[in-house]
Amino acid sequence: MIPWVHLDSAKTGDGVQELRLKRRGSEFSIMLGTNELMNSRLSGSEQALAKLSCQRIAGHRQPRILIGGLGMGFTLRAALAELGKDTGIIVAELVPAVVAWARGPMAEVFGGCLDDPRVAIHETDVGQLIRSGSATWDAILLDVDNGPEGIVHKGNDALYSLAGLGAARTALKPGGVLAVWSQGPDSGFTRRLKQAGFAVEEVNTRANGKRGARHVIWIATNDSREGA
Repeated sequence: MIPWVHLDSAKTGDGVQELRLKRRGSEFSIMLGTNELMNSRLSGSEQALAKLSCQRIAGHRQPRILIGGLGMGFTLRAALAELGKDTGIIVAELVPAVVAWARGPMAEVFGGCLDDPRVAIHETDVGQLIRSGSATWDAILLDVDNGPEGIVHKGNDALYSLAGLGAARTALKPGGVLAVWSQGPDSGFTRRLKQAGFAVEEVNTRANGKRGARHVIWIATNDSREGA
């Protein structure tokens, strides 16, 4: 059995907890304490987050996409594969070390996607970008923390509050999509999405194709003709 090797550590956005990057052969893992946040072998549900979102906005011209959380780049790469040359994708990542890992020890995993001319990386809180404009985005994809019930950074809770969801709806163009990844179901979050004015679809998916842990993706559509 090949042992895990610790490569680097970094503080979370609140400066309280610590992320650890580990490697075993060609496999990478990002840990928070004893919790594995992501693994380079398990990408199915993160890819589904992008594919489901892009399918919903397939008819949009020159779509602008906001991705919250870089992770291991699975969602970003899947979005790039789905969308054309006229797309603009901004990825918001709160922890600068995660971006450094993507360009350094995990560069092979990312496969050069950070250098795609359609992509821009912002080392900032995705919530700030959401609140910075109205009717700006065709899709907002949130793969932040473990979903609405986060464990990494309590500041992420604001994204999933009723006020945060209202801000996301304001930031979306008419017909735009808010897609949210979660480690598991959350009926309270589904209710908040509906209270915020979204048309909601809840999709169950697997961590690795037809196998692995069951994850949940919410596809919430801004049906407002006013771009509320």
